[in-house]
Amino acid sequence: MSTIITRRTLLAGAAATSALPLIGGASAQEPFGVGFIYVGPVGDHGWSWTHDQGRLALEKEYGAKIKTSFIENVAEGPDATRALRQLAQAGNKLIFATSFGFMNPTIQVAKQFPKIFFEHATGYQRAENVATYNARFYEGRAVIGTIAGHMSKAGQAGYIASFPIPEVVMGINAFHLAARKVNPNFKTKVIWASTWYDPAKEADAAKALIDQGADVITQHTDSPAALQAAEQRGVFAFGQASDMKAFAPKAHLTAIVDDWSGYYIRRVKEAMDGSWKSGDIWGGLKEGMVKIAPYNDAMTPAARAAADEVQKGIIAGTLHPFTGELKDQKGTLRLKAGETASDEMLSKMDWYVDGVQA
Repeated sequence: MSTIITRRTLLAGAAATSALPLIGGASAQEPFGVGFIYVGPVGDHGWSWTHDQGRLALEKEYGAKIKTSFIENVAEGPDATRALRQLAQAGNKLIFATSFGFMNPTIQVAKQFPKIFFEHATGYQRAENVATYNARFYEGRAVIGTIAGHMSKAGQAGYIASFPIPEVVMGINAFHLAARKVNPNFKTKVIWASTWYDPAKEADAAKALIDQGADVITQHTDSPAALQAAEQRGVFAFGQASDMKAFAPKAHLTAIVDDWSGYYIRRVKEAMDGSWKSGDIWGGLKEGMVKIAPYNDAMTPAARAAADEVQKGIIAGTLHPFTGELKDQKGTLRLKAGETASDEMLSKMDWYVDGVQA
């Protein structure tokens, strides 16, 4: 059972609140309310789509015991505050805010509703009723960077990035470091789209990077438009957040797949049985929150073998994508030989490794 709230409904204010079923003061027979806000449309086939797949997994797992609702296309800022407040006033007992820019609004609204649990994806601010969760996307970036190093004849990748926040910066760095292990002269050129979801901008960025010599395209934006541009231009590319092969069957080498289902199922169970606690979760390949989509048949045996080895090493704990010696663009030593980056370093990363053109 679910309720969908459109942006138009959200902006209608008080009228929108009445569109959601009120669960506050519910009897034991009434379902447990779980709300979500998404930065993009659920049909983006990327970030928001994968979170919504997690919501659907909740409904499949718990059936009539829960009632989910979501608001899509929520801008990061005042709109997020309104959306979160709306979901709280509608009686939801657990609310997931699924974009980095929802952090301050989540903290603000959580103070107003201390009996409601909030969870913020990719953020770092917590409270007694606010938890944070994230996935180690950089592990997946290390895998696809390895593949890019093997598959690029030009020795150059184009990287379409959204915003210069740590989550994105560490992904760029992990990709580039992995590619350079294969080809020490590998180049990674970055174009900032300044958006999470804008198919036209993403496609234009991909075309510009291809014009500059890239024969592999990767992205940290949410639509398959860059992949489709790569397909049209005859170069390889990687999917983002989900398996996007259907959009570019020839270009799509593989994808970093986000899987939130297990986490959402566990946290809703804890909220319902009274064991929910605030904290921070950061899962990766080992935990199954990050997965790698099936490989394209065009991948060489060497690329497949190398990518598999990186995955195995990360899962076993014998390989860390950020292992020193490591210097940044300015030549400053960031990690000594053999030293690995701490989670604190990663969560605050605002510098690029040597060789990234951003």
